Parts: sequence; structure tokens; C-alpha cells
Amino acid sequence: MTVFSRTDTSLISNWWWTVDRWLLLALAGVIAFGIVMTFGASPAIAEKLDLEPFHFVKRQLSFLILAMTTMFGISLLPIIWVRRLGVVLFLVCLCLLALTMAIAPEAKGARRWLRIGSFTLQASELLKPAFIVFSAWMFSEVHKNPKFKGWFISIISYLIVMVFLIAQPDFGQAILISLVWAVQFFMAGLPMIWVLGLAGLGMSGVLLAYMFLPHVTSRIDRFIFPGTGDTYQVDTALNAFRSGGLFGRGPGEGAVKKILPDAHTDFIFAVTGEEFGIILCLILICLFAVIVVRCLINLMKETDLFVFLAASGLIILFGLQAFINLGVNLSLLPSKGMTLPFISYGGSSLLSMAIVMGMVLALTKSGVRDNLGNLNSAWRRS
Repeated sequence: MTVFSRTDTSLISNWWWTVDRWLLLALAGVIAFGIVMTFGASPAIAEKLDLEPFHFVKRQLSFLILAMTTMFGISLLPIIWVRRLGVVLFLVCLCLLALTMAIAPEAKGARRWLRIGSFTLQASELLKPAFIVFSAWMFSEVHKNPKFKGWFISIISYLIVMVFLIAQPDFGQAILISLVWAVQFFMAGLPMIWVLGLAGLGMSGVLLAYMFLPHVTSRIDRFIFPGTGDTYQVDTALNAFRSGGLFGRGPGEGAVKKILPDAHTDFIFAVTGEEFGIILCLILICLFAVIVVRCLINLMKETDLFVFLAASGLIILFGLQAFINLGVNLSLLPSKGMTLPFISYGGSSLLSMAIVMGMVLALTKSGVRDNLGNLNSAWRRS
């Protein structure tokens, strides 16, 4: 028995019959696991901060309701409205970044968070999907009209974004956005000489950051030469995986969350390893891989350049962010504060990933070309 009839032309029915349900199922698995880990990891952090035990759980669940509503709403949109949303959100985020630099309080040596009542908003998180969609639009327009300065506009926009992020400073987000943007540029037909030039500029930027920014120098040195500095967080995370073994110590039985800073955010994967074991960690990694690979497979037959560039950029962003977080937890990459999508605590990150996956679901709907008229008319009727 199906939920909706194929003859039903309503907005929700069209969505159900065109959305990639395997992608949706894998995404639901990651989100469900994130809820479980929030219950497991955050009470210990709340107690250390003299908050009631389920303080972070309640906040995360409220964030999750907003994020899931946002993701579902965006996934209903036709392609043209996904593009419009990305462009408008990009302009709004640039204004928010300027506001952040002007009035945001400094925390841990950086200005990244705008306080809105009892909540804090990290504009750079929302900027990521918006900039990717905006760049995809610029690159695709060049192929429609060679005289259009889409590449130039994208480069200038990228430089503006980098100025804001480096000024905060937030080099992790800057590197992540740079990697995704470079991949988009390459897929859009960037000449090889430009590819080599961008690669050289990227390596030069990393080298300059290492030479002149002490906290970047410290992180890279500690990764390459562990004895040169404090590696407490990474060492503790690795000990958590060893303690958990194959099957873990059991839900709520982990000790690492009581002693490891950021156990509910950047190092929540270490908590997962200790409490649920390596096998479940591998299952979680497989879910992330399924989401990325499934989306890329869907795009192999895509003929619309904007859809191809936007959806591939968004899913690469999702996959890279997960890869960086997992790599840091396993001491495969230098330490960097990067949340694990839909798993780590944090409202801005959760909303950002909801926007990312909402757009991906909207752009990868099957038969979207044939059904575009029905989707547009159903959306207008709603």
C-alpha cells in the first residue's frame, strides 16, 4: 500500500514520487544516530557547565525540528527556486558576515557568532551552501552566454568570502569552501593552466598561514611532530576508540565525554567509538558514503549544467566536512574545529546541513524535467 497515488498531482505527492528515497533513508539513518549521540554525549558536558543534564539535548531537538522543517520545505522547491534561494541567501549571509565583524563579541580569539536572544548564529555556516549555489549559477551562465562574466563574478565573490572568513579568523571554513569552489570551477571547464595556478595559490596560502599565524603553525607542528605541543584532545580521542573496541562499552557508559573538551561537538565521533564500538562507527561512515555516492550516481546522467554543478558542489561539501571531522578524530588530519554533519551539537551547523541536503534532494529528484510543469504548478497552488 502506497502513501500517495501516482495519479495524485499535489505538491507532496509529486515530491514523494520524484525524491530519491534511498538517499532519504540513508539521511534519516544519520539523523537518527545524531539524536542518539546527543542524548549520550551532551549530559556530561551540561553537568560540567552546571546546567541541567538535558540542557543541550532540548536545544538540539529544537534545532532539529527547525532544520528538518527547513530541509523538507527546500526539497519541495523546483530548480529555479533553489537557485533563487541560494542567491538571496548568499547576499544575506554577506551582510551577516559584515555585521559579525562589526558587533559580534570575541570568543576564543575569533569573531564568528552573532547573538540573537538566547541563541548564537554562525553566518559562515549558512554561507557555504549559498555560495556553492551562487557559483554554480555563475559558471552555468557562462556556458549559455560566453560573453557573460560569470567566472569573473564568481572569483570576486570568492575573494570577498575569503576576506570575511580570514578576518574572523576561520581558516577551517575558508579551506573547506576553497576546496569545493575549486572543484566546481574545474568541473565547469576551467583551463588546465588555471587549475595549476589555483593549486599553486592554495599551497602558497597554506604556507603563508603556517609561517605567519601562530595557531596554524602550532596545529600543523603538533600533527607532524606530536611531541612539540599539547595533543591531549587527539590522544584522548584515540584512547576512546581503543577503549570501545569492536562493540563498545555500551550507551552512556563512556568516560571520554567527561574529560574531553568539545565531546558533544567536534569530538562526538570519539564518544561514538567508545560507547558503540568500531563496528557501529563503520556503519555510520558507510551511511555518509552512501549519501555522497548515491547523489553522485544520480548526477551522472544530468544534462543541466547548473543542477550538476550545484548538486555536486553541495554533496562534496557534505562529504568533505564529514571527512575532515572523522580525520581529526582519528588523528589523520591536523586538529580543526569542524562539526560532523547531523551528528554534532550545534544549531548553525545543523541548519546549514539541512539547507545543503534540502537543496540536494530538490536538485536530484528523478523525472524532474518531465514533471517540472506539474511541480511548479503544484508548488504555486500550495
